[in-house]
Parts: sequence; C-alpha cells; structure tokens
Amino acid sequence: MARTPASNVHSGGKTEVRIVIAGDRGTGKSSLIVTAAADNFPVNVPPVLPPTRLPEDFYPDRVPTTIVDTSSRTEDSAKVAEELKRADAVVLTYACDQPHTLDRLSTFWLPKLRQLEVRVPVIVVGCKLDLRDENQQVSLEQVMSPIMQQFREIETCIECSAFKHIQIPEVFYYAQKAVLHPTGPLFDQETQTLKPRCVRALKRIFILCDHDKDGALSDAELNDFQVKCFNAPLQPSEIVGVKRVVQEKLPEGVNDRGLTLTGFLFLHALFIEKGRLETTWTVLRKFGYNNDIKLADELIPALGKRAPDQSVELTNEAIEFLRGIFELYDGDGDGALRPRDLEELFSTAPESPWNESPFRDSAERNAMGGLSIDDFLSLWSLMTLLNPVYTIENLIYIGYSGDPASAVRVTRKRRLDRKKQQLDRNVLQCFVFGPKKAGKSSLLDAFLARPFSETYTPTTEERYAVNVVDQPGGTKKTLILREIPEDGVKKLLSGKESLAACDIALFVHDSSDESSWKKATDLLVEVASHGEDTGYEVPCLIVAAKDDLDSFPLAIQDSTRVSQDMGIEAPIPISTKLGDFNNVFRRIASAAEHPHLSIPETEAGRSRKHYHKIINRSLMFVSVGAAVTIVGLAAYRVYLARKNSSS
Repeated sequence: MARTPASNVHSGGKTEVRIVIAGDRGTGKSSLIVTAAADNFPVNVPPVLPPTRLPEDFYPDRVPTTIVDTSSRTEDSAKVAEELKRADAVVLTYACDQPHTLDRLSTFWLPKLRQLEVRVPVIVVGCKLDLRDENQQVSLEQVMSPIMQQFREIETCIECSAFKHIQIPEVFYYAQKAVLHPTGPLFDQETQTLKPRCVRALKRIFILCDHDKDGALSDAELNDFQVKCFNAPLQPSEIVGVKRVVQEKLPEGVNDRGLTLTGFLFLHALFIEKGRLETTWTVLRKFGYNNDIKLADELIPALGKRAPDQSVELTNEAIEFLRGIFELYDGDGDGALRPRDLEELFSTAPESPWNESPFRDSAERNAMGGLSIDDFLSLWSLMTLLNPVYTIENLIYIGYSGDPASAVRVTRKRRLDRKKQQLDRNVLQCFVFGPKKAGKSSLLDAFLARPFSETYTPTTEERYAVNVVDQPGGTKKTLILREIPEDGVKKLLSGKESLAACDIALFVHDSSDESSWKKATDLLVEVASHGEDTGYEVPCLIVAAKDDLDSFPLAIQDSTRVSQDMGIEAPIPISTKLGDFNNVFRRIASAAEHPHLSIPETEAGRSRKHYHKIINRSLMFVSVGAAVTIVGLAAYRVYLARKNSSS
C-alpha cells in the first residue's frame, strides 16, 4: 500500500491538462514556460508565447499538458479572461525582487479569478528567486500563509528561478497534479482532517475489501487490495512496515486480525499530509469514484426512455435486499431504524439521501424518530418514483451486489391500465388539490399518524407523504400523497404531461365553507378538462374535510349535483380533528386500482364525445353506402358482360 507505480496512477478521465499562466508584466511568465519546455533559459522572449505543449511522458502521470501564456496589457484583459475561464489550473506569478507584484495577487489577480467564477486549483509562483535581496530572510510560508488563509483556492506556493534552473519542472508538475489529484475534495487544510465525503468513500472501499467481514484487513486482504489498486503485491516485510507505522501513531489502527478502518483512514490522511494525493486518488478511482467523490456516471445504469405515464418501482429482488439491510441495522431488534441507525446505514454513501426535502418529513416515524420496515420501504419507493437513478446509486453505496439494472422495473403505461381495467403497479401516486385552509396538510399529517394541530401553516411548496395501505384480501399498496398548493396548480397544469404520473386526484374542501367548496369544484373541472384535452384522464375523488363543523347550506344538494353531473362518487366526509377518516386512504388506493372508473366528465368533454359519436356514425353510414354502391356497380358490370357474351 505504500508504493504507487507511476504508470498505474489514474488521471480521473482527464486526457489533457490546460494550464493558464497569468501575472503582472515582468514577473517572468514567458521565461518560466520556455525554460520548462526547452530546458534552456531564453535570452530574448516575445511578450506573449503561443500555447506550449509538454509531451505526455514529461511527467509520471503521462497526461499531455498545454501551457497558455497571457498578455499583461490592459487592452488584452478580455482575452486573458477568456483563457482563464478555459483553464484546468491557473499559475499566478510574482517577481521575488518586486514585492508589489506579490501584493497584486491578493488585491487584483485572486479577486479577479473569483469575479470570473474560475473555480480551478491555483498555483502561486515566485519567479526570479536569484534576484531576491539576500538580506530578506522572510520564509515563503510566512509570506503566503495569510494569503492562503484568505484564498482557499490556492493549492500550492513555490519559488523558482528560470535563470538558475531552480524548481522549474516542479511548477507545472504541481499544477498538473492539482488537476489530476486535487486536494480540495479529500482534505480540509484548516482542520487537517479528511473530508466527510472522502471518509465515507474510503469506508465503503474498506468494507468491500474486508471479505470475511471481521472488521479488519488481514495480510491477505491488504495484499488483494494492493494488487487491485496498484497492480503490484506487497512483500510480507512491507505489510509489517505499514502496520508498524500505524500502530506507532494510532494503536487502535491495528488489532490481532489486521488493519482496522481507523488505521485505514489514518494511512490515507498520512499520504495526503505527505503530498502523496495520487495514492488516495488511485484507490478512489479504482473503485469507480470521480472528482466529486461520487460513483462515476458510467457505473450507474441508464434506464432508457420511458413514456410520461410510466413510472419506476423497486423489484422484489431489491425489496428483499432492503429487508435484509433493515434487519442488519436494527441492532436492538425493536423493529425500527432510529436516526443514528440510518446514519450508519448510509455512512458509505456521499451523504444520507433522506436528510433533505422531499424525503426528510415524508414518512411516518415513531416517538424516537425511528422508521418501521414499511416506512423504510415506503421512503425507498418514493425515492424510486421521483429519481430512480438516485435509488440505484444509493443501493450500490449501501452494498447491493446484484445487477443494478435488476433493482428497478418500469411499469406499464397508465393508458394501457385503463384499457385493461386493472393496475400494473404497487406504488400509487395521488395528487391532492384544494384551496387554502381546506385541510390538505392535515390530511397528509394524518396519513403519517401525526397529531392534529389547530395552528394553520400555509403550504408554499409541493409536499409528499408516503405510507403503506392495507387493502382487502391482505394485499398492500404503497400510497404517495403529493400536496399541490393552490397557487401551484396553474404552473403544474401548464405542462401537457403534468397528469401523466398521477394515478388518482383528490380534491379537498372545507365542508363548512361554501367558497372553499366552489374553489375545489373549479379545480376539479380544471384538472378534468386538462385530462380530457391531453388524454391523461385520471380517477378523481372529493373529500369533505372538517366534518366536525356544520356544513354550509345546500352542501348536500350541491355535492350530489356535481357528483352526478361529473359521474364520480359523492364527497367522502372526514374529520382529522376527531380522527374520523372514513377509510379515506383505503378508498383512495381502491379507486386508483380501478383506473377506468371514477373519471370525471366535464360538459365540454361530453359534448366532444357526443360530436365524435355523430362523426363516427356518419362515417360508418358513408362507408356502408359506399360499399353498397361498389357492390352494385360490380353486379351491373357482370350483368353487362354476360349480356354482351350471349349476344
């Protein structure tokens, strides 16, 4: 593990490195480039050199490097800015014999890079070291430390002399290395520790290499790891040496079984501190990580094109794997994963996927914040519906060893479900519409077994709630409620395919407020019309919330008329305050399971269907008449032919 053969160091997919060099006039930019490329100090150099290409064998990583010189003239600043934006790394120069050029780095050049949003490694180079005043005894570290504190993008500082050939190749070696093996993603310079995402990736690699799952890398496992990453075995004496180094600095890094995770992480921190970032990067890239310390895109299978009314679900194989994972991390066997259990479960992923919206508050949790197995699987179902690639990625992070493509399946088109009058999905999505203060959020809270609250908090963004619904016959369906704020309906329906992913739409109104009822029915007509216009018609149900309050006058007559006119069920009365839900969630799932029923019909839709029937009937009469005419003509021609032949 201590050796990194140069020819095997991975370059993170980079086939070429572009280094742009900038700085004040007379700081030695062009001389630096010529001396590096030709190994000769130039007597006369032009103001700006053409791009200079270093061959691939110039440095150990064997990646060709192009060095771009820039002008110091004010009138060329736009061109310089364009070159800086195209850089993989920037070398900023100052002259060791001209202190004001060093000051200009922090007052002009570094702020300019930020202004241009150039987010690449920066190498600060002090040129003309041979001309510096010998009486100046300030070290480079003393000079640069305040600047590096202010500008974290500075990767390395170095002094050189083109005239004396001091540290010239090193300048561009450090620049290339900063691109191919950047420090930023791995190491926090301020705290001198590995960054969290790096720790999580290395932990996953450790677990993958710990074949016997005993929590330590044995000598054989260490050797396998070395061969996989560096194509070279470790000698027994080298393994002993590695473990001795760890044990001296960190006793818990080694036990009688081998190198522990703590020791493994310590070794990588040590490599980085000693400037051997290529060792850690080689390991990460060998296990498929990119520069963001995430699995490279090519390792995550693409799902291919699917119709807007198709969705993606977990397969039985993935569900069984997740059940096993749940049992593994439910250490106390209480049937729930607490927040710390979930954090440990996802400790090999770049971050926990459920810490942020929309997943953070979308599932039922117990008093300790724990998830039951149904709630755990529900969150995976929600993630798969919204972002199936993210699901596959996280399954790989937590140890799914099967074919990643076998973890999910694409469902049948919803239009085909309606035609066949049955459902081909286990996860149902319900869009929840309704005016403000109708009780939509209370309904979602009740679905997650959260207590009723008298406090009204307006919903400004879409919100999800997911849970398992037990159906008659012992079957289970995962139901996802997606709350659409009243102000968000127009935006949602602006897209032709906005209802394609919807299995059923729910319209909630305050049964004590007539204006709430009218707004809800307007929304129902609007959604139904959109479905008729686009061909993505969905079953609809109406919920009369706040049934504990007195209904508005004519509520029964109005609701009966609307239900009969549109051909859907009468409103379902519920009271979240009293905990009376009238089996509403089961009824939602049941209506979604019969996608050909409960589809509302607007007056315009009825007229359109009636018109199409008339047109089709007319076309049928025309086609029958035409057929009779053709048959008649044919018979007449046969008659004429016989008559002529008899004559």
